[in-house]
Amino acid sequence: MMLKISRGVLALTASAALILWLGQSTDVDLRLADMVYDRARGVFPWQHAWLAEQFNHVILKALLSCLAGAAVVLALWDAWRPRANWGPARRLGMRVLGMSAISVPVVVSLLKRASTSHCPWDLERYGGHAPYIRLLELMPAGVEPGHCLPGGHASSALWLIAISAFWWPEQPRKALGVGALMMAFALGVGFMQQLRGAHFLTHTLWSAWVACLVVMANYSLAKRRMFGYSSVPRNAALTNQ
Repeated sequence: MMLKISRGVLALTASAALILWLGQSTDVDLRLADMVYDRARGVFPWQHAWLAEQFNHVILKALLSCLAGAAVVLALWDAWRPRANWGPARRLGMRVLGMSAISVPVVVSLLKRASTSHCPWDLERYGGHAPYIRLLELMPAGVEPGHCLPGGHASSALWLIAISAFWWPEQPRKALGVGALMMAFALGVGFMQQLRGAHFLTHTLWSAWVACLVVMANYSLAKRRMFGYSSVPRNAALTNQ
């Protein structure tokens, strides 16, 4: 178990270093934003497109919020009245999913409020008012913080990577496959925001990194039963007394 945790910590460390390098030492954020910005008209053509603005940012977010609420309710209901037909793996997975449905968006939102980075559509480069500042650079005096990093909208889908907990560690390939599929979906949600000029690539990548960290922490906490959680249904426990 410690070996698996160590590998996870190593993967998180390496991926954080990669994302930081992309943001600090390359212009990939600006280059990708330039590709979707119409400089002749001075707009991001996808900013108000129905698919990106109404479907992805409004409708899909509402659906994902309802799904997250359902996951939380199921996890709480099982904690209160454990279902006799749920095995330990399903119960643990449901607990991790419910915890992640709340904590992933909340942690990302709190980090956004503490950040100074601006969204692309607010930058002078794209017709806005703010200078482009990298993550480890200081904001010039007199410039209000942008509160745009990490990408918040992607977090509405990133909690879904916790579904992999239903198969971890008994079926690691399936767990990793499901996690990768959910990650791809969430990154797609974040990519639509990039098309609108709402976020840079690294904003979305940092959201994904934070989500992985939070889900791993939730799994560790649930596994250790730090919340009075038991994999044995209450009725069965009373019967055995």
